[in-house]
Amino acid sequence: MLRRLQRGEQLGMPHSRTLAIIGRRCHELRVVDRDVTWRIVYRVDPDAIIILEVFAKKSNETPSQVIETCRQRLVRYEG
Repeated sequence: MLRRLQRGEQLGMPHSRTLAIIGRRCHELRVVDRDVTWRIVYRVDPDAIIILEVFAKKSNETPSQVIETCRQRLVRYEG
């Protein structure tokens, strides 16, 4: 799925959803593994896909600590 994003494809549900709570152009990619459902929080820029966090999803809501970590990483990235 990351390769599809790199090629410029826009993914929607059920593979990806917008996470505006983190920032503009931020999304959550859903990856189902055998026993775990992984989430990859990313931002799409014109020249890059920025991976902000990867975590195992265990509840319906994105954990507040993940949201805060992603926001902090964006601030550092934007410098």
